[in-house]
Amino acid sequence: MEKQTITIYDVAREANVSMATVSRVVNGNPNVKPATRKKVLEVIDKLDYRPNAVARGLASKKTTTVGVIIPDVTNMFFSSLARGIDDVATMYKYNIILANSDENSQKEVQVLNTLLAKQVDGLIYMGHDISDNIRQEFSRSKTPIVLAGSVDPDEQVGSVNIDYVAAVEATTTQLINSGNKAVALVTGPLSQPINGEYRLQGYKNALAKAGLAYDESLVFESEASYHAGLAIFKQLQKAGATAALVGDDELAFGVLDGAIDAGVSVPDDFELITFNNTKLTEMARPQMTSIDQPLYDIGAVAMRLLTKMMNKEEIDAKTIRLGFDITTRKSTK
Repeated sequence: MEKQTITIYDVAREANVSMATVSRVVNGNPNVKPATRKKVLEVIDKLDYRPNAVARGLASKKTTTVGVIIPDVTNMFFSSLARGIDDVATMYKYNIILANSDENSQKEVQVLNTLLAKQVDGLIYMGHDISDNIRQEFSRSKTPIVLAGSVDPDEQVGSVNIDYVAAVEATTTQLINSGNKAVALVTGPLSQPINGEYRLQGYKNALAKAGLAYDESLVFESEASYHAGLAIFKQLQKAGATAALVGDDELAFGVLDGAIDAGVSVPDDFELITFNNTKLTEMARPQMTSIDQPLYDIGAVAMRLLTKMMNKEEIDAKTIRLGFDITTRKSTK
């Protein structure tokens, strides 16, 4: 015999209480007598009742579900952001659907459409690459969207980030002031605005202020992986770089180990600054100097901005910039 779906009505009848009381127990409302709560919970247990989030959403005209698109679930940068998002979502009693897009622009569009089809109330997008296809989907969708830890130069959607131009300028200047004439920038694809417009601008600003010429051969585009970093160190040596600012911690770890494998002393012969200050910076030997982005806060503020948009509250600014620090460790002099 097929298992019948147990409804809130069945629980109310069995416990001999109103449906409103069952609803209050399920939603954790404190206005229920302890004895009544105990009785209702026992019936829920006995009948194996599972409150249906979608049905609950229909009753309140809201599914209160937020879709989160994460480019690489294994990268600590994104998982730190996700923590902040999740904590604020929990506070506001939103359900989260997490989708991994594998840093693939076609899959991102597919994942975005899947989430919209599930009628999520809002979306948080963590990808750095806002392709024209994704932008088109953003435009067509009536769903509020916020970028966490990335930028939208057109300010079409909300975003929470740091001042990437200032962060790169400050760290590149630090490496130049330490005596390095050939500082490399190792970052993601320059086709992504965060790299090609913001980080590159900060790098160029620092060179110009120090009176150094911009040399294209010192700018490297790379995927954010350890193995890519290992391979890039040989290219950094070939280009004559004596220091590098690296846009991702896993990538930086690879560059660091590449230097060690080549018998190059860090920081004596080669200095390194990384970008995200995840746990990897302290696991490396020597420990890595890093731009310290408040990743958890970026996630939390992005989720809070999204709740305001979903509830049509007044918003001061669609783009929110949080502060950053530079945490000095052993990979710089």
